[in-house]
Amino acid sequence: MNPTPPQNSNISISSRGSSQIVSIPHGSAGVMRFFIGAFLLVWLGGWTMGFLSAGKEVLSGDAEAFLIFWLAGWCLGGAFAVFFLYRIFRPSVPEQLILNKPCLSLDTGIPPFKMVFGWVNQTEYWKSMFPKREKMEFTSAEMNSLKLRETDAGNRLTIDQGAHRIELAKSSTEIEREWLYDFLKDHYS
Repeated sequence: MNPTPPQNSNISISSRGSSQIVSIPHGSAGVMRFFIGAFLLVWLGGWTMGFLSAGKEVLSGDAEAFLIFWLAGWCLGGAFAVFFLYRIFRPSVPEQLILNKPCLSLDTGIPPFKMVFGWVNQTEYWKSMFPKREKMEFTSAEMNSLKLRETDAGNRLTIDQGAHRIELAKSSTEIEREWLYDFLKDHYS
């Protein structure tokens, strides 16, 4: 088994104590995020002017109930825009596999913000907008379920943990997943 990732791969291997760490960077977010970020910055400038104008009227005591209701919604919209600015410009955190025999630890990291058009499944779309960093550990018995599964969209590297099927190296290429499968099988067989 070749302990070196495939040529031109972004996967890196390092050591921490007696454990090896395989880092799998997430893909690039692309340049579209800068256009979206610029739009949100300009929009927040207009948002600030509307907030100040309505806020003055509310504080003066001349505001009707509708303006107070509108201002509450306006604040929620501003908070949502600030959150998305944070998501857009936040650097991604790579996925890490920590080979600490007899277990394997997984840190899913945080993928970069990507605006994807054409999502069929709205649940998956919202999950991608609010990614959750997960850390989990697989026992040696669970490592026996490590499989490279061929699908219509390419291969998937998975481990079963109870009733859940966890996918590893989602942002890597098929060649990198094949190499990683062999690498992990070699370490945990």
